[in-house]
Amino acid sequence: MTAAPRGAPRTLVVRLDSAGDVLLAGPAVRAVAAGSSEVTVLCGPAGEAAARLLPGVDRVRVYHAPWVSLAAPAVEPADVAELVERLAADRYDRALVLASQHQSPLPAALLLKLAGVAWVGADSEHYPGSLLQLRHRRAPYRHEAAAALDLAEAAGFALPPGDFGELRVRPPRDTSALTGGEPYLVVHPGAAVPARTWSAERATRAVAALAGAGHRVVVTGGPDEAELTRRVAGRHALDLGGRTALPELAGVLSGARAVIAGNTGPAHLAAAVRTPVISLFAPVVRVDRWLPYRVPHLLLGRQDAPCAGTRARECPVEGHPCLDSITDEEVLAAVDRLIVGGPPCDSIGRKARA
Repeated sequence: MTAAPRGAPRTLVVRLDSAGDVLLAGPAVRAVAAGSSEVTVLCGPAGEAAARLLPGVDRVRVYHAPWVSLAAPAVEPADVAELVERLAADRYDRALVLASQHQSPLPAALLLKLAGVAWVGADSEHYPGSLLQLRHRRAPYRHEAAAALDLAEAAGFALPPGDFGELRVRPPRDTSALTGGEPYLVVHPGAAVPARTWSAERATRAVAALAGAGHRVVVTGGPDEAELTRRVAGRHALDLGGRTALPELAGVLSGARAVIAGNTGPAHLAAAVRTPVISLFAPVVRVDRWLPYRVPHLLLGRQDAPCAGTRARECPVEGHPCLDSITDEEVLAAVDRLIVGGPPCDSIGRKARA
């Protein structure tokens, strides 16, 4: 990173939700780091490992915010007081609160004010009173990574020369001992939101089809997805379910020829290590805000499915047609296009079946 100018502020960047969201904050964090003497990221437990991978981060603070996740804890005055005390002791000059369009930054801004942070900036659709010194308005249909960088730039921060705003993480670990040295594809069948990825049955058939076409396949997943990955890998693929924390997963993804994943954190981690992504994208959220960012990718999935725009966590349509109707032929064609050198960004979407 470029050295910050003398007298640069100590800055706090807040992103309280998932690992994928924290990874998408990376370009904004690097812009902040270029203009700050020290950068701390305040994140939730789900985003901590991702925050520790981001270049430009000096320190990570963790708080499980009651207003963010669906499984958030109850409000505990002692926890709030402890957070405010810690942030006050850190003596930040400025803070940026990053949040998705459907979230409010104002609860976090209130806590920052209680901690004595004089200057706070955020995107906000609601009147902030004295909580925000920069009330920024997000541009319509902006990708999450670009929107976060827009906010940082509005706050006076800029990426250093030679940084073009792509996703990045610290250099990944060598994981060839896990994967072996032969070329491979990664299939990541899990997601925190089930509606945003294949069913287990569909993922299993896809892995078998890929192996049948001569591809070596590695199946990845977290510790709580070991049963899923074992089923999906079957006898056709190498099962790494539960064997990779986020730093190891970054290494596995960086060594892959391509990654096949739903709209979930590992797809953004693949983009951060510059690996092409076949995005199984369910239209429950807007595609323009969450696609793999600035990396070669292809989109699979019916964007005209009835679930479009619902923000559903469980598929509301019998048979999960937006993703489970993707054929093996489409998957194999997407792999061939991405590996052989098809267009850098493209989509394969189909009309609804009768």
